[in-house]
Amino acid sequence: MEPSEETGVAQKRDYYEVLGVSRSASEDELKKAYRKLAMQCHPDRNPGDKAAEDQFKELAEAYAVLSDAEKRAQYDRFGHAAFEQGGGAGGGFGFDFAASGFEDVFGDIFGDFFGTGRRAGGRGRARRGEDLRYDLEIKFEEAVLGTERQIKVPRLSACDACAGKGTSDGSDRVTCTGCRGSGQVRFQQGFFTIAKTCGQCGGQGTTIKDPCRTCNGRGTVQKTSNLSVQIPGGVDNGSRLKLRGEGEAGAGGGPAGDLYVMISVQDHPLFERQDNDIVCDVPIAIPQAALGTEIEVPTLEGKIKLKVPAGTQSGAVFRLRGKGAPDLRGRGRGDQLVRVTVEIPRKLTPRQRELLEEFARCSGDEVSPETKGFFDKVKEMFG
Repeated sequence: MEPSEETGVAQKRDYYEVLGVSRSASEDELKKAYRKLAMQCHPDRNPGDKAAEDQFKELAEAYAVLSDAEKRAQYDRFGHAAFEQGGGAGGGFGFDFAASGFEDVFGDIFGDFFGTGRRAGGRGRARRGEDLRYDLEIKFEEAVLGTERQIKVPRLSACDACAGKGTSDGSDRVTCTGCRGSGQVRFQQGFFTIAKTCGQCGGQGTTIKDPCRTCNGRGTVQKTSNLSVQIPGGVDNGSRLKLRGEGEAGAGGGPAGDLYVMISVQDHPLFERQDNDIVCDVPIAIPQAALGTEIEVPTLEGKIKLKVPAGTQSGAVFRLRGKGAPDLRGRGRGDQLVRVTVEIPRKLTPRQRELLEEFARCSGDEVSPETKGFFDKVKEMFG
């Protein structure tokens, strides 16, 4: 606050100026600005610093008004006069900072840092169990066609001896005497009240008189569970399967977490994956490519016959409809792409050489359309 030159009386600064935001600032912007500044001048971080304490009060007052939609509207219209006792421009709301709900404001903003955040009431607070991850490697054909796998998962499970209650006789937990079931203890510090997690019950609001000897009152024990995982056809590297409720057991009767199975797929000696299509390279001999033939092609579901027309070039691709991987979204199956490669013999018998030489003599200067087209382009480039 700054003294007025005319009266010498301390004048309140504009609340928007105090928080360092514009008058059009959103609720989230107000909260972030208040949190940042209040963390800097909090009394616990500046013991004995009266200026820091005054600034902290000023920030809290500004935020208490601007974070309330009704109070903010009145402030925007009438300024500080809206909250002056006895009337003022706004008829006088009589704003009392001490009773303005600052404890709630403080708890909402700083609960994560000082352990003072408000908790929903209730005894024996239920907490959801942790999610787990399991890395599973499967074969190429299992990923395409689907399979069922058995896995072993170490996890926290509900204690059988106490049915997850943590008590030796299976009875219910009792209300904590330290916090009377609220899970928090409150104490006064300066001008406001602080609520902290109860150290007696750890915020649960309940305690155990006679803990279970199997789980020592935790309600959970470490177990290795055998699970059956159905792997749908079409999964690929990086696919993630979610098994609901197969994670770690929850506390206080809370639900179990989930188990995420992360898929990795082994390489295959014959096939490779391109989205939902499967590619297979098949070698053929020169006579087969030139004269045409029928060959057997491997697929993941057995061999099938494929006709190769005369004059097939190396690298030609033939499509086998519906022989690829299923689409996980139910949009049918991909195809298998058969890519033929014309093999050139590395060694020739005398008879093979004789026949090829005869073929070369018969061909003379004759060239294929592809060869002619290639050399025509070379001539265009180099003149």
